[in-house]
This record gives sequence, C-alpha cells and structure tokens, in this order.
Amino acid sequence: MHVVAITGWIVIVAVLLIWQGLALVYSQEWPTLSSIFRSLMRPAAGRFILFALWLWLGWHLFIRGWEFFLRRPL
Repeated sequence: MHVVAITGWIVIVAVLLIWQGLALVYSQEWPTLSSIFRSLMRPAAGRFILFALWLWLGWHLFIRGWEFFLRRPL
C-alpha cells in the first residue's frame, strides 16, 4: 500500500509539472497553474472553496490515523 501511495504522489506531481511546462511553452493556449488559482481566488466563494479543500486535504493526509506523541501508554 505504501508503494501505491508514493507512486500516486509521483504521478500527481509529474502531471502538475508537465502541465506547468506545457503552459509556459504554449503560453497563449494553455493557462498556467498560477493563473488558474488566481482566477479561482478572485471571487470570495472561490477562496472559501479552496480553503475548505485545503483543510479537507490536510485533515486526510496529516491528522487521520495520527496518534498524539505525548500520550502515556495505558
């Protein structure tokens, strides 16, 4: 399962880097990632939705299944 997760992250980062590279090469036809996020964050609803997605992703990646390191064993 660990190999699948790492492979998934590598694929996601590779897709984002390929998108950004193509957007920089073909600047008129492809929007860059920063322009996509800029257009999403212009309205207040877009900022709220991106913030909610950021919180959801952080919760599922870092908090779920996490044990507090200072808890005394029973």
